[in-house]
Amino acid sequence: MTVYHFVGIKGTGMSSLAQILHDMHYKVQGSDIEKELFTQKALEERNIPILPFSKENIHPGLTVIAGNAFSDSHEEIAEALRIGLPVYRYHQFLGEFMNRFISIGVTGAHGKTSTTGLLAHVIQGAEPTSYLIGDGTGKGIDKSKYFVFEACEYRRHFLSYYPDYAIMTNIDFDHPDYYRDIEDVFDAFQQMALQVKKGIIACGDDEYLQQIQAKVPVLYYGFHDENDFQARNIEKSTTGTKFDVFVRNTFYGNFEIPAFGNHNILNSLAVIALCHYENIDISIIQERLKTFKGVKRRFNEKQVGTQVIIDDYAHHPTEIKATIEAARQKYPDREIVAVFQPHTFTRTQSFLDEFANSLKEADQVYLCEIFGSAREKTGTLSIKDLQAQIDQAVVIDERDPSILKRHENSVLVFMGAGDIQKYQKAYEKLVG
Repeated sequence: MTVYHFVGIKGTGMSSLAQILHDMHYKVQGSDIEKELFTQKALEERNIPILPFSKENIHPGLTVIAGNAFSDSHEEIAEALRIGLPVYRYHQFLGEFMNRFISIGVTGAHGKTSTTGLLAHVIQGAEPTSYLIGDGTGKGIDKSKYFVFEACEYRRHFLSYYPDYAIMTNIDFDHPDYYRDIEDVFDAFQQMALQVKKGIIACGDDEYLQQIQAKVPVLYYGFHDENDFQARNIEKSTTGTKFDVFVRNTFYGNFEIPAFGNHNILNSLAVIALCHYENIDISIIQERLKTFKGVKRRFNEKQVGTQVIIDDYAHHPTEIKATIEAARQKYPDREIVAVFQPHTFTRTQSFLDEFANSLKEADQVYLCEIFGSAREKTGTLSIKDLQAQIDQAVVIDERDPSILKRHENSVLVFMGAGDIQKYQKAYEKLVG
């Protein structure tokens, strides 16, 4: 029996896929850097071996699944190719794997992780469902009917997938290190749409998704009247959100979610539309929506002294704005303090003005040094370029975040896709 060896097993998608194969009784192991990452806990709980990178890890009998962050010159991948082992890129392997199920790919510039998690939670209330979420969570269930997975647009990786269904949450310009402009992003989503086999659930409030052409039915959801699935009579409170759903102007049902902000209503609408299309009973959808506890690093809260600390993956101006909006809905009477770490120099450069404008939605802004990626360690700008755009913004040092203590009874929102959590942990250690 072959052993699946994951090069870069701590990557969010890689960790999830390794968990799925393990749950389905395949032998799995992997390698990665020795630094602790939040994705490894689920691997360790399953006793999946995690080795330090070394070409000595590679030997006959392995099937290698290579993370997209690593080139063919990486010592393990190069050794696997040299001795003739089967080597799959993550997205290639996933593209073949999903053919065993009714596959539902969730994609979009923003919201795909939360929507994937929500759909997996809801649909498994009706049928056996395996799922791969981009927060490092995966579950494989024998004889699954559905496979719900996150489909990332970066470097057009999602073009390796031919899912039965696709949920498309939005199209926005991101990944400026790869995409030229918004039209280039749209072109990638358009190609993806043509690969879907049964149906597309798309946000009709998004001007670009309105233009998507497909060979299959496209159902639209959103707040506007012309959508097939429309949210009306929205009631927002400090405990969650209630809304009615109308299907082509006919009342379908009332739904309640323990989540905040318009983006979570839209994510829920996408899930409701997909489940409706698959004839899943409305009572299951209603009950499962109420019990969803969220995904990792998406508005994860804790109380520390008099302060509420929120950990969020927001790393694009649109996401920052949505996260601050959600915090204001839940905590309308508290000061909202943003602690933000930009992710990659190219993204920071491309969206400098937009980052400044979205962060100004907070009452106070603290900035952390720009996080460079494995592909891009340095850039021509610094955090001071962003600081100059925001009045009263303060740059903080992870070694001394004590300045945050002055915000008693406030909500501290730590945001970023890099290692912002080290700033949060340093602060919690200081006040704990």
